[in-house]
Parts: sequence; structure tokens; C-alpha cells
Amino acid sequence: MSKITSSLESIDKEIYGLISKESIRQETHLELIASENFASQAVMNAQGSLLTNKYAEGLPNKRYYGGCEFIDSIEQLAIDRAKRLFQSKWVNVQPHSGAQANFSVFLTLLKPGDTILGMDLSHGGHLTHGSPVNVSGKWFKAFHYGVDPISQQLDMKAIRQIALESKPKLIICGYSAYPRVIDFEGFRSIAKEVGAFLLADMAHIAGLVASGIHPSPMDFCDVVTTTTHKTLRGPRGGMILSNNLELGKKLDKSVFPGTQGGPLEHVIAAKAVAFGEALQPEFALYSRAIVSNAKSLSKRLQERGIEVVSKGTDNHIVLLDLRSIGMTGKKADLLVSEVNITANKNTVPFDPESPFVTSGLRLGTAALTTRGFDNQAFVEVADIIADRLLNSQDEIIKSQCKEKVLKLCSNFPLYKNI
Repeated sequence: MSKITSSLESIDKEIYGLISKESIRQETHLELIASENFASQAVMNAQGSLLTNKYAEGLPNKRYYGGCEFIDSIEQLAIDRAKRLFQSKWVNVQPHSGAQANFSVFLTLLKPGDTILGMDLSHGGHLTHGSPVNVSGKWFKAFHYGVDPISQQLDMKAIRQIALESKPKLIICGYSAYPRVIDFEGFRSIAKEVGAFLLADMAHIAGLVASGIHPSPMDFCDVVTTTTHKTLRGPRGGMILSNNLELGKKLDKSVFPGTQGGPLEHVIAAKAVAFGEALQPEFALYSRAIVSNAKSLSKRLQERGIEVVSKGTDNHIVLLDLRSIGMTGKKADLLVSEVNITANKNTVPFDPESPFVTSGLRLGTAALTTRGFDNQAFVEVADIIADRLLNSQDEIIKSQCKEKVLKLCSNFPLYKNI
């Protein structure tokens, strides 16, 4: 007899049990990883739907498979909502991830051996922006810019000089650990001067851009890529946007058949739901709270004697410079993990440690803001982190920190009865 209608609990108790444990972990931990968020029940319902059964290679109304009439409507809704959300003339919602989106752009604009210019990974850049361990650094001649050693912020004059010397075909802006506003117009000026394409990877700040909290790259960049989770609070996935329709046609072909096979239509449906949520007035309030909470977290940590890269933040990221307390990121990551706080070790600008050790701890406020944490709650989170890091050998304080975390989790519940 077929088991197609059997529940997960009845057919695979092992996986069901592990998912249940992960549910408990998410409920009882403070999620401060800057690249993570909590999707809504509606988003998860769409992603877990029977749309996973359908192959739909191609684009809406231009498929290589039959039976796509409803799939076409779903994907077109995702496209139309993304266009409205970001004021974009062309959108492709099929990339499986931000890395896939970036590679599709490279396939469209570059040839192996071409020169690219992106931010140094240790200063806040991303693997796909020319890191030597990534295809972007293996196939292309990658140059990098960083932040000013004093302000720890982007120096547009220094970036312009590197661009003039390296003459890149593509300049990349948008980062994974940069806590300040990005001057997209300034990058446009540099790209125009050196004759380069300009790519903005707004994966971390997409939700803030959608809400008008952070300036939009759409009017200044040839192409924009993003993930659909993080501050946008959708399913894990990617997207490409552009106001150049002719370039958009080329990018479509670079996604399929260039770098991917069939699109994940259940994920695309979840993206459509998330875009619909982000178009509501409440989402702008949420985005403002993300930034306000990050400022509260940053301010309190500095008051406790822990330095923060660039002395503050303009977005959801707070990057701790643990050299200020004589600690590595690896140790700090372990210490906060022991009291149910989830973060990640991260390099800081001019980091003397290796990427496996680091001198930083990256924090983000998007996920806990989804849970309803306000400024005062984030001040308490900052105090718990400071108490743990500054008293790493004190078992009593360790126990007290964990108790405070569990109380916060109880006061701000996440999901109920999934």
C-alpha cells in the first residue's frame, strides 16, 4: 500500500524527531546570526506545498513542460510583486541562492580572465565577490578594496584609485559584514569613469531597501542581486533585478539554461508570499525596528567596554571587535553558544587572526526583531553577551546568563503548534 499520504511522524520518526529538536532549539535560543531570520507561517506553508512536485523549466508562459498554467501565475505574481517592492523593470526570481544569482551575473557580463573589483572578505565582503577559494576568484582576476583603517568605513577616494589602477570590467558593492550605509551613487560614478559594469549584492539589506530605510541601488547599478531571506524575511533563495530590459533578457538565459535546471516553484511561491508581506505597511515598521534595535545593541555593548567595528551601525549588523577585550571570535562564539545565544565568529578589518579563529563576532537583529524584541530587550541581550564574555570563567554568571536567555525566549515566543 502506498505511503504517500502518511504523516512525517508516522513514516520517518528519526527525521521528525530531529525537526522537533530543531524547533525547540529555535524557541529556546537567541538567534543573532545576521544572515538568518524567521519566515512566517504563510511563507513556510507555501514552501512546504505540493508545488514541489512540478517541473517548470523556462519562464512563465515559455515552459518546456506542460501543466504549468497555475505555476505560471504563481511565478508571475512573484515577479510582479518584486518589481513593485524594489521599483525594478525586470526581475528573475528563479536563482536557488544569492551565490547562484551572482554566478548568473558573472556568466552574463564576464569571460574567464576578466578583472573584477570587490570588497576584501576580511573587511566585510563575500566569498562570491572574488575570494580565491570561490569560483569568482578562480576564474576571474580579482582585486579588492577595504575600509579606512581609522574610520573602518568605505573610503570612496581610495576605492576610486584602486579602480583606476586595476581597470575592472565589473565592480561589486554590497556586503556580508559592513554595518554602514552604502553609497551606490558614488560607486556608479567610479564605474562610469573606468567603464565597468556595477553589481550591487544587497542580500543583507534587501528588506531595509524595500522599506526605504536604506538607499536603493536600483537607479545606480546595472544589475542587483539578493537573497530572499535575511532582512527580507522570506524563504532561502535568490533573485536578480535590473532596470535594463535588454540585459534582463541575457540574464534570464544565464539563469536557465546557463547555471540552473528547473526552478523550485514551491520556493518561488514562498518568495511571492514574502514579497506580498513586505509590501504591507507593517513591514516598514519592522524594518525600522531592526535598525533601532541594532543601534541599541551596539550602544550598550560599547558602554560595557566591547568595541564595535566603525563605532556603530546603520543597518542590522553589529560587528564586535574582540581585540578590545583580548579575545578571539572562535572563543566568543563558543562562550555565547553555551548560554543559548547563536552568533558567528567573523573577521574584522585588518584582522591578525586566521578566518578559522578571527577577532570578531558578528551579530544581527533581524531574527529577534521578528520575535518582537524591542530596544529594552536588546539592551538586556547586550548585557548578557557582555556578562558572558567579560566573565568567561565564572560558572555562576554563566548559569545566570542562560537563565536570562530562557526567560527572554519565554517572553517573546516564536512559533506555536507548528
